[in-house]
Amino acid sequence: MEFVGSWGNYMVQISVSIVLYHNPINKVRRAIKSLLNTDVPIKLSLVDNSSHDELRTLADMDERIEYIFSSSNRGYSAGHNTAIRRNLHEGAKYHLAMNPDVYFERPTLETIYGYMEKNPDVGLLMPGILYPDGSVQHLCKILPTPFDVFSRRFLPFRKMVERRNNIYELRFTGYNKIMDVPYLSGCFMFMRTEAAGEIGFFDERFFMYFEDVDLSRRIHRRYRTVYYPGACVYHGFEKESYRNLKLLRDHIKSAIQYFNKWGWFFDKERDKINRETLERVSRKNPDEYPGGAQNR
Repeated sequence: MEFVGSWGNYMVQISVSIVLYHNPINKVRRAIKSLLNTDVPIKLSLVDNSSHDELRTLADMDERIEYIFSSSNRGYSAGHNTAIRRNLHEGAKYHLAMNPDVYFERPTLETIYGYMEKNPDVGLLMPGILYPDGSVQHLCKILPTPFDVFSRRFLPFRKMVERRNNIYELRFTGYNKIMDVPYLSGCFMFMRTEAAGEIGFFDERFFMYFEDVDLSRRIHRRYRTVYYPGACVYHGFEKESYRNLKLLRDHIKSAIQYFNKWGWFFDKERDKINRETLERVSRKNPDEYPGGAQNR
């Protein structure tokens, strides 16, 4: 593993990790520009799991970038953990694990940072996530059951699946209010470093997929895990596992690992968390955003 990077002598407030694997360089540049367009002290670690280091040139964009070449693909969870562990000595109060196909405008990062500063009980935050055309992505979820995971992929009765998705993805909420949600998408996970450190960061048994639900669930046990539509980002969300058989196998393998870890059909903690979440988000919430993710 090889490290390349330098940054100024300032106290980092937000450390960021992006895990790369043969990504189009222009998309990654767009993500980097979004992140570095801020006055908040930040350090970005690019963890490259590619078979070659052609993306190394991205480190030349700014002194706040560190490039880490893994020389082997150890997976999404291990890649982020590599950056997190290296950045612990920097003392960053927050860590953002972000996908390379995410981008946003200023002052998105400042808004999220400000909300976390005012709410120390929040351990994990996900902003509104939009498709490039501005439509909402339904990435707030209750904890999955085996039916939720496998019916979405294989069940031919689409109306039944859509009815379940209305609940599973909390679509009925309108996505225009702050919500405490036990499962937040891994495309943009803004964590309080102390909170994530208490539970051990990403579980590296998950090579790709389900590492986000596992991490969200573990943080949710001790802290609030919040959907915050007061800020929004754009995400490509190409659902590659629907087209790539290898990624489909990875998805199924990770699902099996997740249910082996937490329980398949008998998971009392899941049932309790989901019941409390549905009761909570169904109440009228004063912290609504008429211009939130649903209406962007």
